Amino acid sequence: MSDGDVRYGRDGAVATVIFDRPAARNAMTWRMYEQMGEACARIRGEEGLRVAVFRGAGGKAFIAGTDIAQFRAFRDGEDGIAYEEKMEVYLSAVETLPVPTLAVVEGFAIGGGLAIAACCDLRIATPGSRFGVPIARTLGNCLSIANYARVVAALGAARAKKMLLLAENLPVEEALAGGFVSEIVEPGDLDRRIAELTDRLAHHAPITMRASKEAIRRLIHAGSPNGDDLVRACYGSDDFRIGVDAFVEKRDPQWTGK
Repeated sequence: MSDGDVRYGRDGAVATVIFDRPAARNAMTWRMYEQMGEACARIRGEEGLRVAVFRGAGGKAFIAGTDIAQFRAFRDGEDGIAYEEKMEVYLSAVETLPVPTLAVVEGFAIGGGLAIAACCDLRIATPGSRFGVPIARTLGNCLSIANYARVVAALGAARAKKMLLLAENLPVEEALAGGFVSEIVEPGDLDRRIAELTDRLAHHAPITMRASKEAIRRLIHAGSPNGDDLVRACYGSDDFRIGVDAFVEKRDPQWTGK
């Protein structure tokens, strides 16, 4: 299967970043994360940009997480620490962009896909879209503290616990009710609505919006505790290796609690 691509384009004041690996529901490979980082660097460096759109190719998924087969190379908890640190570089690149960002979700936004969507400022989605981090059911790993903070800020603590502990994928209607999604848009109206929103954002005061984004980001992450012990415990566990093997081999994991 293709390693996929993250494609960058620009139309006037609007940049568009496309996650292009539809055969795997746009599951992110290391190469794709690197290309996303490069796209963010271009957004920062280009003159006259006012807004950035993030969207999955194929109409079936935004991003269905990180390609799980890549986790089979992990040996202990330190690999988990290194992975989460690397991921934070890429996620922060999206979260700290100086222009407003819009995530367009068509279908699944799961795991790393949910995290990338949470790093964007606004989110719209099509009917039937679903959002989740089902790792308690599938892999046996955990999120970084920064990603827990993003999820709680986006969904609220009660809904975040429901999603994470029950390993449920939230339907778009619940994501809308919780404020994570700002509106549900029919597929046929999606391009028109994207154009309306980006045009509106492009005409607002850029420094004011930049200050608002950064102020809210600082509030979300203010005083975040160190969570390396949690990451190390999960990624270093037998259950994580059991979960990854079971996922790749398409069978149910048999958890041991060790």
